[in-house]
Amino acid sequence: MFKKILIANRGEIACRVIKTARKMGIKTVAIYSDADRNALHVKMADEAVHIGPSPANQSYIVIDKVMDAIKQTGAEAVHPGYGFLSENSKFAEALEAAGVAFIGPPKGAIEAMGDKITSKKLAQEANVSTVPGYMGLIADAEEAVKISNEVGYPVMIKASAGGGGKGMRIAWNDTEAREGFQSSKNEAANSFGDDRIFIEKFVTQPRHIEIQVLCDSHGNAVYLHERECSIQRRNQKVIEEAPSPFLDEETRKAMGEQSVALAQAVGYTSAGTVEFIVDGDRNFYFLEMNTRLQVEHPVTELITGIDLVEQMIRVAAGEKLPFQQSDLKINGWAMESRLYAEDPYRGFLPSIGRLSRYRPPAEEATPTRAVRNDTGVFEGGEISMYYDPMIAKLCTWAPDRASAIEEMRLALDGFELEGIGHNLPFLAAVYDHPKFISGEMTTAFIEEEYP
Repeated sequence: MFKKILIANRGEIACRVIKTARKMGIKTVAIYSDADRNALHVKMADEAVHIGPSPANQSYIVIDKVMDAIKQTGAEAVHPGYGFLSENSKFAEALEAAGVAFIGPPKGAIEAMGDKITSKKLAQEANVSTVPGYMGLIADAEEAVKISNEVGYPVMIKASAGGGGKGMRIAWNDTEAREGFQSSKNEAANSFGDDRIFIEKFVTQPRHIEIQVLCDSHGNAVYLHERECSIQRRNQKVIEEAPSPFLDEETRKAMGEQSVALAQAVGYTSAGTVEFIVDGDRNFYFLEMNTRLQVEHPVTELITGIDLVEQMIRVAAGEKLPFQQSDLKINGWAMESRLYAEDPYRGFLPSIGRLSRYRPPAEEATPTRAVRNDTGVFEGGEISMYYDPMIAKLCTWAPDRASAIEEMRLALDGFELEGIGHNLPFLAAVYDHPKFISGEMTTAFIEEEYP
């Protein structure tokens, strides 16, 4: 097992990885920018290395600077967290060349799954259910209209290299397809420097449901059931839960088995997530695979009792998975609320400044209830303009969904937060909404209920 690992990230996910490493008796190295000099992850780690100015493109995502920190500290492995360099195959390659273990999948799997067109073709070859659409390159707006008619309206026009909701348009007719193609192309070129566009069927009454997979380098692969991620704002998840209130046992098994088949088809190791869109009749279609630990992984940990970060570290060290599919039962229900420094009363504008008061509810775990708070901030600390405005991920667990929701209501009520604008009142409102309570939501929930 590794003696020392470097965490190539910041904030709550860096703190989360440090907790597991500490539990495993592994020393940790934090990296930090100017803005993060006094950050929680820096205080928690055994060592910390300064890697540059505040903007991420001058610090956290500069591969050479991270490699230099590894060299200075003699770290034997690197956990990338999520975002930043987590899905960067060049980073995985640089680590390999330096003889440092990457606590993540092989670079080939990152490359294959990082491109939406390639990943969809691979999914089709692995017999994974995919959304009907056209995967080739589309020459111009007229060809886009022709393809849209073949696929059948409504269609989704998407940037191949896209992410975060950029370069996406829905078209219900020829005019919208023509305009959508052009605007997606322009946005994709500006955001990603890659203007390749593809078109697929737009799924009505859509739910966003993802499957957590875990694979070792000895050919073992399992799925750890699903997470329901339909509560989103501008394609950004806000509330997640596990399991999904919508899936039946048969659909869950089919989605899980297809996810494992896809992971094995690309020689995947480590933790990964296969995302699906599921329609009102429980038809499911592959969206993409995230080749990293997801933000919402705690809800899976709460219903399975498995520490995903620990398993990622063990797999990277060459160990075998210590369980089989038949061992992985769903125990109870878990909720996760993403607490953001975003002001719902001002159109969710990011809010920056000092946390003059930060008192989360006490974390606890008993046989009938649990409260968990993954965070990277502290009272008196700064919320910086340079990074994602996430303050914390508040999770609750209980034996059933209604109780898990009730635990979350209590936890949100007991969360004291002052000094910045935040979305606590908005989260509380969602948990009281009859549509959410009934479990009958789609990805349009926030848009429709909170215009």
